[in-house]
Amino acid sequence: MHTTTSVSGTRYSSLYGANVFSNQLLKQFLNDEAYAQFQATIDKGARIPRSLADQIAVAMKSWALEKGVTHYTHWFQPLTGATAEKHDAFLTVTPEGAVIEKFDASQLIQQEPDASSFPSGGIRNTFEARGYTAWDPSSPAFIYGETLCIPTIFVSYTGEALDYKTPLIKSIQAVDEAATAVCKFFDKNVSKVLPTLGWEQEYFLVDKALAATRPDLALTGRTLLGHASSKGQQLNDHYFGSIPARVLAYMKDLEVECMQLGIPVKTRHNEVAPNQFELAPVFEEANLAVDHNSLLMEVMQKVAYKHDFEVLFHEKPFAGINGSGKHNNWSLATNTGVNLLRPGKTPMSNLQFLTFFINTIRAVLKHESLLRASIASASNDLRLGTNEAPPAIISVFIGKQLTQVLENLEQVSKGKLSPEEKTDLKLNVIGKIPEILLDNTDRNRTSPFAFTGDKFEFRAVGAKANCAKPMTVLNAIVAEQLQYFHDGVEELIQGKNMKKDDAIFNLLREEIKHIKKILFEGDGYSDAWRKEAQQRGLSNNRTTPEALTAYIDKPAVTLFENLHIMTERELQARYTVDLEEYTLRLQIEARTLGDIARNHVIPTAIKYQNTLIENVRGLKEIYGDKFLTHAAEQMTLIEQIATHISNINTTTTEMIAARKKANVMTSEAEKAAAYSTTVAPYFDTIRYHCDKLELLVDNTLWPLAKYRELLFDL
Repeated sequence: MHTTTSVSGTRYSSLYGANVFSNQLLKQFLNDEAYAQFQATIDKGARIPRSLADQIAVAMKSWALEKGVTHYTHWFQPLTGATAEKHDAFLTVTPEGAVIEKFDASQLIQQEPDASSFPSGGIRNTFEARGYTAWDPSSPAFIYGETLCIPTIFVSYTGEALDYKTPLIKSIQAVDEAATAVCKFFDKNVSKVLPTLGWEQEYFLVDKALAATRPDLALTGRTLLGHASSKGQQLNDHYFGSIPARVLAYMKDLEVECMQLGIPVKTRHNEVAPNQFELAPVFEEANLAVDHNSLLMEVMQKVAYKHDFEVLFHEKPFAGINGSGKHNNWSLATNTGVNLLRPGKTPMSNLQFLTFFINTIRAVLKHESLLRASIASASNDLRLGTNEAPPAIISVFIGKQLTQVLENLEQVSKGKLSPEEKTDLKLNVIGKIPEILLDNTDRNRTSPFAFTGDKFEFRAVGAKANCAKPMTVLNAIVAEQLQYFHDGVEELIQGKNMKKDDAIFNLLREEIKHIKKILFEGDGYSDAWRKEAQQRGLSNNRTTPEALTAYIDKPAVTLFENLHIMTERELQARYTVDLEEYTLRLQIEARTLGDIARNHVIPTAIKYQNTLIENVRGLKEIYGDKFLTHAAEQMTLIEQIATHISNINTTTTEMIAARKKANVMTSEAEKAAAYSTTVAPYFDTIRYHCDKLELLVDNTLWPLAKYRELLFDL
């Protein structure tokens, strides 16, 4: 693979997009008419004609060959959560026996990878292997290593989506259509609205050699045991601190790779926990941002290998300190250059802001359990509700200032407004929104969904998640709500002869009454909030098996089918896939923990215990009957070690029995629930006794790198 290291003084702008087949580059290869046709098909989401696809394929091949590329691949995002690719050489043998480089529309537009070996939730079986990848022209091709990577969707032979990108693209189309219709109440020039996404990727770095001593890190991505270091994050000295030189060298090389791949990374800093860091880009259109984040995680691992690091994307790799999230900053942007979640300079633009602001919150309220399901996983369950991570209860934080604006708007008279009422409303309520937001910088780190000035930040998304899952849901629920709002305004205008402003004010006023239920400014960790949330009717699905049922409930099926994003069969399949993954993750963790406990911890503890026993025997030879006076501490240690060994062995045996019982269950829902309620609870007990032994056993004998080494040795 070609790699480029950072060079002092090199401008990132000169590197940006060097390995991307951008629209600007395509324009150089196509004539004006062909390029205009390409842009028009992208804007409309239409199928690209074969003749145009042939021209683009030739252009891609010429560009790639000039850069030393030998292979091409359809790069897609199956339901594994990772990316996938099958490489083919440009090499082709002609009927005359000549060898040439060939790449045409048929190879660009479609490939046929094996669909049976990817998770499908029953859509594809082993004897039904056929699946198709199809080119997504809205996301540019790029060169990674010596391969031309073409972003694609992945569908089954029978047409169902087997990936994350297909529903995402459909949700983008749905919110575009719905938001554009609402925008025309305010600006007839708006013809397209696209969701934007700016993700914030948190991650841990650990020394590769130290990580190699930990089977749990290698197999599960987290430490299943390990006593807390005496120093953790309690001094708050790591957050925004000076970046260690070794880490900074890694970050610089990573940024160069990102720039060449067109990933607009901008921010880097130390996070709260030791050895935890964050990387964030400039926001982009949601589809491209999702692709870039998926690509980034792969690039991070490969660059880390060069620097003798291991990157940990697990949401909770270390107990007792902050976990890692992937905050998804979401907004809507028009083709006229307007961010619909940013107040403007006129009362009308601010009324437009309030329309999209309030309707987004209303959408979250209506589908809060579905939004929770979109970020559910075994690893994220460990993070949510602890160490500054949001709780499992979905609520919305907007700040006191905007809360007051909504309260004032709620006081608007029902029905037609007088000219005086409109003037007062526009000048004293709506007109002052930009001034209010200038100083609205307060944050609530326990809020899952927070408004941050010009966007909503979905903070509950896990660090290793594919952004497409929560973004598909968010786009869909907002699209549905905007359709409802648009139809409601039209009904008031046509049916009750209201003026447009009056209709909008009246509907917003009614929505404010509803959204109060999900607005929350306080401590998301408190027992009082859990009780209050229950009284408000908000869900509190703490585990993945509980949360995932929202995908197959009637409101979700109706939502996705009405918007033509996913069918009931596709939703059922994803529900099954997510349950299977949850079960398998816990199964792997249970097996790994049992192996470490019995084959690493117990033998080491016995070895040290034997040393103590030999010491006691020696003392008895020296002191005779009085040896107990001198060996009391050793005897206590021997007894403590024996107790912990016994508890580990007994509990591990019980955990294995619970696992075997769960494994024979035929229902994926029952199996996942059994792992959650009867297998996973043993983890903490086994860990407790292993961690106690870590404190008792001679440090030179302990076989696993300890927290103080993993978290502070960079």
